[in-house]
Amino acid sequence: MVIDNTILDNLTAQAKASPRLRMNLNFHQSLDEKCHRFLNAVEPGANIPIHRHPEKEETFVVLRGRIRVITYNDDGTIIDDLVLNPAEGRYGVNVGKNVWHTVESLKPGSVIFECKEGPFVEHEEEGVLEIDNYEGFE
Repeated sequence: MVIDNTILDNLTAQAKASPRLRMNLNFHQSLDEKCHRFLNAVEPGANIPIHRHPEKEETFVVLRGRIRVITYNDDGTIIDDLVLNPAEGRYGVNVGKNVWHTVESLKPGSVIFECKEGPFVEHEEEGVLEIDNYEGFE
């Protein structure tokens, strides 16, 4: 599969039509695979909870648009708040194991390539960080 503007445009249209304002295109065939590789179209207003992966690193590379990535300490204080924008030469970030993080789309049509170790594990209660007055980026 060639990743081109047609793929990104179709995925973006699906994200805009989705109540979650995001849509994945998985390259892995199963949620049990050892490596999860996928495109993630994320629109402004998508609510992505602050979460962590205790045993997994996660890499984000922005293919187009602008994405804000925020990492947090256990008490909810911000470790780092950065904007990824390929037009400005800031392409991606690797989030370490057990680091609280979230992403926010700052521009319509933003698409990220993500990679992390499988298999997929649903976020458990300790996998989502609740911060007073945090309502995502809506």
